[in-house]
Amino acid sequence: MAIEAGDFKTGLTVMVDGDPWIVLEFMHVKPGKGAAILQTKMKNLKTGSTQERNFNASTKFEAANIVRKQANFSYSADGVYYFMDMETYETYEVAESHIEEKKYYIIDGLEVVLMLFEGNVLDISLPATVELVVEETTPAIKGAPSTQTKVATTDTGLTLRVPQFIEQGEHILVSTDEGKYAGRA
Repeated sequence: MAIEAGDFKTGLTVMVDGDPWIVLEFMHVKPGKGAAILQTKMKNLKTGSTQERNFNASTKFEAANIVRKQANFSYSADGVYYFMDMETYETYEVAESHIEEKKYYIIDGLEVVLMLFEGNVLDISLPATVELVVEETTPAIKGAPSTQTKVATTDTGLTLRVPQFIEQGEHILVSTDEGKYAGRA
């Protein structure tokens, strides 16, 4: 199925130069003379690199055949994360280097969405928030303003700022998009 650059939207996956790319941002630009141009920020789903590219609005692309599957995190060993499709019980392996910063939000049984291209996992989508346990933080400062924060480390190794009233051992919600405290669990 051919897709014109003028029909781009955020999250669309297309084939560019033989690789699957996802559109992160786009903007239509109409110069004074000539055809409209589409300025895009795209991520190569195979390599993980991000590029800003310009296309003529009438340029045609082939849709990337990306399959999305629900899966649960099972375990990790030797730098590999294992996810299981709970319908077929098929296991998918993802290298820690491919997950990057997302590893700090992955906990036992976490349900994620795997993005597959030609049978290979390209990326994982996390839920908006995850529940983590505060492993280490300093005690609250008596009389500190309610807006003051302190550093805390979670059970997954994530370091973030939390309100003064959060104590060691507490369960907190953390935004996976921003890596910030989102509330008590």
